Amino acid sequence: MKAKSNYPCDLHCHTTRSDGNDTPGQLIKIASSMGLKAIAITDHDINPPMIIQDNNQTLDIKTFSRFRGLELILGYEFSCDSDTDDVHIIGYELDWDSPLVDEAVSQARESKVDAYKKLCQALTKNGMPISYEDEILSYEDGQGNQRIRSPHDVQKKHIFELMAGKGFAPSWDKAKLMVKDDPKINIRREKISPIKAIEIIKKCGGLAVLAHPYLIDEEVDSRIIGKMSRDSYINNLIDAGLDGIESCYTYSKTTYKGDKSNEEIQKETEDKFSGKVKFFTGGSDYHNDGKKGVENPRFLGEAGISLEEFEDIFKRII
Repeated sequence: MKAKSNYPCDLHCHTTRSDGNDTPGQLIKIASSMGLKAIAITDHDINPPMIIQDNNQTLDIKTFSRFRGLELILGYEFSCDSDTDDVHIIGYELDWDSPLVDEAVSQARESKVDAYKKLCQALTKNGMPISYEDEILSYEDGQGNQRIRSPHDVQKKHIFELMAGKGFAPSWDKAKLMVKDDPKINIRREKISPIKAIEIIKKCGGLAVLAHPYLIDEEVDSRIIGKMSRDSYINNLIDAGLDGIESCYTYSKTTYKGDKSNEEIQKETEDKFSGKVKFFTGGSDYHNDGKKGVENPRFLGEAGISLEEFEDIFKRII
């Protein structure tokens, strides 16, 4: 773990509630110890935690975080558009009690169960044996303890990590590309429309942000929005009410296929969409993959925004 962050505010972080490797409490303590001023928990397919257990006490999670000098933003990362990879809309500070959120969470979790089981079967059929029951639902954590995972809590990244661990791919991100590019094993699940995700976020009083836009292919063929360039696709999302775009991101440590640097992508994104969205955000997409032996993992605050930018975006909340 890096001792110092690049940015004081990291608005894209995951915990053990989805595919991260730190509990919410561990994430907050690590961020505080590194001197960050603000983070966002943006787990997939599950409402963010409202309370936390610490020293046999039940505490409000934002109070727990502020006690450590850290502002905490609560979010939800929607995986959208079955035909287009890596269209992720982050909703920040929604009304988490809304039935619209509950319905979206329920539909997302149900859609994964059958698809991820079929993915394991397809991998096995094609020479990469992975047992859904014995290796995905039952698994070993970073401390060597045997754990049981609910089918609703399985993330696709769990399968990619196991593929890498068994030597079927050199790393989880290469496993992801292998699956994406092979129609025999690319099992797609039903996902929410990004336009619907934005609508839910706005109806629930939140801010809608497009995560890592350059992980979307340059040419998109979507049943939901149509066949067009990535830029046109993003403009459709802006027309639907998108508030912001994550321009600062750790592309160099992901499945990004292009040859631009993180800095070049940030500048290009902001040049293209400045004046079209209200703000730009940044985040590392932190998972603490180092706990699973991933070399050169993303670290907290590796990508992000300044404290001034953070306060301007969330001034109505904090």
